[in-house]
Amino acid sequence: MNQTMQSQPFLWGSATASYQCEGAWQEDGKVESMWDRYLHENGYENGDVASDHYHRFREDLQLMHDGNQNAYRFSLSWPRIITDLDGTVNEKGLAFYGALIDECLAQGIEPFVTIYHWDLPQYLQEIGGWLNRKTCDAFVTLCRVVWKAFGGKVKHWTTFNEPKWFTFSGYFNGNYPPEHRDAQELITCCFNVMLANAMAVREFRAEKIPGEVGLVASYETFYPAEDNAACAAAAHNADNFANLWCTSSCAKGVFPADLVQRLKEEGLDLSFADEQALQIIHDNTVDFLGLNYYSPEFVTPCEEETEIVINNAGKNFKRKSLYKVKGWFATVRNPNLKYNAWDMGIYPQGLYDTLKTNYDLYHIPVYITENGYGNYDQMENGVINDDERIEYIDGHVKALLRAKADGVDVRGYFVWSAMDLYSWKNGCEKRYGLIYVDFEHDCRRIPKKSYYWYRDAIAAGFSKEGRN
Repeated sequence: MNQTMQSQPFLWGSATASYQCEGAWQEDGKVESMWDRYLHENGYENGDVASDHYHRFREDLQLMHDGNQNAYRFSLSWPRIITDLDGTVNEKGLAFYGALIDECLAQGIEPFVTIYHWDLPQYLQEIGGWLNRKTCDAFVTLCRVVWKAFGGKVKHWTTFNEPKWFTFSGYFNGNYPPEHRDAQELITCCFNVMLANAMAVREFRAEKIPGEVGLVASYETFYPAEDNAACAAAAHNADNFANLWCTSSCAKGVFPADLVQRLKEEGLDLSFADEQALQIIHDNTVDFLGLNYYSPEFVTPCEEETEIVINNAGKNFKRKSLYKVKGWFATVRNPNLKYNAWDMGIYPQGLYDTLKTNYDLYHIPVYITENGYGNYDQMENGVINDDERIEYIDGHVKALLRAKADGVDVRGYFVWSAMDLYSWKNGCEKRYGLIYVDFEHDCRRIPKKSYYWYRDAIAAGFSKEGRN
């Protein structure tokens, strides 16, 4: 890791993802992604236009600058950059990201770049996607291309965003493409993604790319629902299941031994984890962890059949979100927490515990790369009063600053999201942005009350502890 990273100012920013904000799904040589195919074929609301960031990024960056943000976390669209299995580079796609990065730097905003945020090219999905090791090689090719193009301008790189969500949702609960429900496929994909991460880190070091490289993990703090040994064991199972297979392998170079043993005992085939691949993972760990924290989970033991219920409908959903994995754990609702319409529990202490736990485990710098509040925001007389979002962010930033004061090397905080986005299968009605996007009227931008609050809080340093 470049030691100059340690003297950087604290990053206060916001975040987006390529498919969720760019739109321009067929422009300037971009090819089809797996999400384009999936959403179009199934008739779901899609991101063809999304927030139209592709055409309005300069306006968006000006708003970030005016909002005192000094960093912007965004992702690159793989099918906008490489158009086929032969690795053909789309120069127009590279030019778009070059202009975006240059505008960030011109506005005094640090670009914090995620290489993969779920929008796999359809041509790779057609050969098996993350089930196929060729996708790992193709990912390294993508990394080489973007590092050659932008390696001197970008200091903060992350390989993947939330391996857990796109693998589990695609291959275990079937909520995302390709809608499979197969535990064997799941663990194969998980392993290949972590191998691809390590292969990319190896390339980053071999090419002596300036700056630092990390991985962004979704992180759910799991708490025993009751104070007993059985619930404590369920919380450990859940931690292995959802978190540690990813964070331990990328930060320490090993998978949890008890997790590996349990998978073997359950009859899963681990022959894909060959010695050469395991050695690559062991030898090529990340410089930092990005952690996306939204809410905690409270768990009990589970001997019932596996059942997973995902709330993509918000207030119109007739059930409550549920995750039951037979023999592992089941989530339960905590009656002491407030939940939003999508069953997200609000618990700032969970962010503190996330930071402390990961720093104590891995002793590498951490960034909170996503944290935010989804809501049905309404514009009234040109004003959006989103006080619930302000309360949420304020409580979580205070938790972060406590962790920082308690010795955690946390170096940045990014609100999800910079502006309202297409929120995957939740559509555009679920809004996270600091800036309102009027999807019905040419995607015009209107800063929300939270935008101005965040602007002023950054200027004030949030608190004495947050000053640099």
